[in-house]
Amino acid sequence: MEYRKGCRIIIPLNGAKNISIIERDFLFLNMEQQSKDSNIKSTIEAVASLVKAVPVYEDALQPAAKQIGGALETITKAVNAALAPVKVLVWGYEQIERWLVETVTKKLSNTPAENISAPAPNVVVPAIEALRYMGQEEELRALYANLIAAAMDSDTKVEAHPAYVEILKNLSSEEAKLLQSFSLQAAYPAIDVKGLAGDGTYILYKRCYNHLNRILNAEKGKLLPTYIDNLVRLGILETPLGVELSDQMAYVPLEVDAELNDLLAMITDQGREVRFVRLTIRLTVFGAQFIRQVVRSK
Repeated sequence: MEYRKGCRIIIPLNGAKNISIIERDFLFLNMEQQSKDSNIKSTIEAVASLVKAVPVYEDALQPAAKQIGGALETITKAVNAALAPVKVLVWGYEQIERWLVETVTKKLSNTPAENISAPAPNVVVPAIEALRYMGQEEELRALYANLIAAAMDSDTKVEAHPAYVEILKNLSSEEAKLLQSFSLQAAYPAIDVKGLAGDGTYILYKRCYNHLNRILNAEKGKLLPTYIDNLVRLGILETPLGVELSDQMAYVPLEVDAELNDLLAMITDQGREVRFVRLTIRLTVFGAQFIRQVVRSK
């Protein structure tokens, strides 16, 4: 795979009198390989080739084969129709370069020229490759741009960890929105809802209930437990046992939430006593660094 240098980054003056153009080496994947390297295009072409390879059967001689061939053609058309939108969603390297240079230039517009340097290849190259599939994901695109900008600033490039690219690849747009809330506040209250039986046994009815879903739409909010589990898996968040917020009043809105009324009534009808276990959803040390370098805009 080839690389090329010499991409010019033009930074707005913003009142500065002594800086107009900053030229720095920037690595970009060779755009001449764009069409050949596209896995999606190869997949679609492979399907088309498969159809062309199916022999044409004479109606009179091979009616059964004709029927099978017709069924295969119908399936192939359906596959092609399903894959067609992917062509639009996958960005080419020229498109990535245009967007990235413009975006990163804006993010570094207040950075001293002497602080701007070529980013580490093990950060920027995987990030650019991943951007091919993020053309329609505005929230995730912004995070990639933040990471590349951090990797080009001498004050922050040491903290631009290569692992951040892999984390971004495992995030949905909704999880990116959730992380924005943790850039404002490092910890949030949550509760487990349990039912205590007469013999002292517990049943967990709802785990880690919280109000972070209010920043998502109603449909995506149903997946909030999955999003939190994923962010915990990635080492960004944690819900340590026995750790509560110092502000105990922060749990009251959760415990009196009308959305829990039906659940609490069901627990009581089953002859169990409702118990709330107070929890904390918070950033890990690694997660706090990720927020600083990737989630917060420069």
